[in-house]
Amino acid sequence: MQTAFLGVEHSLTGRRWEGPALSEDRLTEALCQQTGLPDPVARVLAARGVAPDEAEAFLAPTIRDLLPDPRSLRDMERAATRLIDAVQNRQKIAVFGDYDVDGGASSALLIIWAREMGLPCTLYIPDRIDEGYGPNSPAMEALSRNHDLILCVDCGTLSHEPIAAAKGADVVVLDHHLGGETLPPALAVVNPNRQDESGDLAHLCAASVVFLLLVQAGRQLRETGRKGPDLMALLDLVGLATVADVAPLMGVNRAFVRRGLEVMRMRQRPGLVALSDVARLDTPPSSYHLGYVLGPRINAGGRVGQADLGARLLSTADPHEAAALAERLDRHNTERRAIEEAVRLAALAQAGERDLTTPLVWAAGEGWHPGVVGIVAARLKESTDRPAVVIGIEDGVGKGSGRSVSGIDLGAAIHRLEREGLLLKGGGHKMAAGLTVRADQIEPAMARLSELLAKQGAGEGGPRALRLTGVMMPGAATPELIEQIETAGPFGAGAPAPRFAFPGTKIHAARRVGDRHLKVTFSDGIGPRRDAIAFGAFDGPLGPALEAHGGARFHLAGRLELNHWQGRTQAQLRLEDAAPARD
Repeated sequence: MQTAFLGVEHSLTGRRWEGPALSEDRLTEALCQQTGLPDPVARVLAARGVAPDEAEAFLAPTIRDLLPDPRSLRDMERAATRLIDAVQNRQKIAVFGDYDVDGGASSALLIIWAREMGLPCTLYIPDRIDEGYGPNSPAMEALSRNHDLILCVDCGTLSHEPIAAAKGADVVVLDHHLGGETLPPALAVVNPNRQDESGDLAHLCAASVVFLLLVQAGRQLRETGRKGPDLMALLDLVGLATVADVAPLMGVNRAFVRRGLEVMRMRQRPGLVALSDVARLDTPPSSYHLGYVLGPRINAGGRVGQADLGARLLSTADPHEAAALAERLDRHNTERRAIEEAVRLAALAQAGERDLTTPLVWAAGEGWHPGVVGIVAARLKESTDRPAVVIGIEDGVGKGSGRSVSGIDLGAAIHRLEREGLLLKGGGHKMAAGLTVRADQIEPAMARLSELLAKQGAGEGGPRALRLTGVMMPGAATPELIEQIETAGPFGAGAPAPRFAFPGTKIHAARRVGDRHLKVTFSDGIGPRRDAIAFGAFDGPLGPALEAHGGARFHLAGRLELNHWQGRTQAQLRLEDAAPARD
């Protein structure tokens, strides 16, 4: 086993620190010598396996170079042809979308594109509580009576009966969730996670699949001498969905997010402008803002409010409507936070009583709001480094959501449980899944799921590891360097933000912020002081230990970020872990 980084076998948060492998050190040196990049930037590229001759292209990913041929996906040509036919013949189109950010962005892409082609669409987002996820037979039957084409986005791959109920209308599915052995009776099912696909594009979210459809539709229009809408202007929606749906930032996904952020900075999408303003986002948006500021607000309508608010916000062309929708979503998000915190505390206590060291961490409770169980599952996963499932029970039926860790395919295990009859319904993908289960079957279902995940390696090993990119001295952490590091991004799922260790630092100040957070000022005793913020530090031992530092020196570890405050930009450490510095 590799020697613990800085000798930290057991940090304040119980993690073993791991640094770059020798091969990464060698690649870092080659990158520095051959490209002139600063060591921290070179280390990020080395961790991604980027060779010196690939560095320039990696740091400036382009849609043109990375966009896959849409026709490489099965049924794509048929789906694009049907969409063009509907537009040319002025047929009635309905968009049936999921209630999360990916579903809302996917719906908005189609609505905006069709509107620019002169054709309005009907939006239908199911209610999370009353209808549940995906197409349902009554809704599809009703839509089919008044529409010629129904586009199911971010859902539908497993919806055999509801799609069969849409008699009289053609149905096209544009999805990315794991497919079953058979496909529903749709005109086309475009999904990179169909079982008969190669898997080369399995990392795409639904909005990316929709974007590829629009690319192919644009090609067909050009072949007839017509010009379609500007697709590059729609990439803000694709980038938002990619980050919010935790799609891995690899291949074309990196380019989608990079270009999407550029589009968003132009502030031309009324809904995103209004939401950014109501969230008091006064800096250029980053992937962090997509995932943790804008995304949760868009999701709030589907979680605790009206399910279609997010899609309506993203698709509206009216700034006044956008402002009203953004205000409603912001209020729902505040409500969601309160509900989430209550469920989080109850779930954590229950899971702790059961066991936090098993392959699966889970909790279930009567009356837990189904709109927050997914977020709470994510919190449990983050705090235990294990797959987690949280279930809300009502009228003898549990509706739950799960989140996984890297290397563990939760979606496949959930599908297995459904086939074995332990679940009423289940589906998802590697990192996230949903399920419906009878209350009296929750215990055996979770026991079986834990068994399946254990076979994949969940919960193995000793102390959790914290992967560190390298060492940095406080004086080197400048805004200019952080901006250079950002060129190796965007960072997120599949491309974690680099974490640096600051060895042997002196704590000059440590104060509590609110009830749970910690603000620290530190230095190496020679160079300038830097600030650090540790969110949720007092939920565990990190906050109390650093608050009572007593003059002792600590190794600090975390991610560098820019802090914009009162017109000034400063370097700041997002502190994630610490360990006493041994002499």
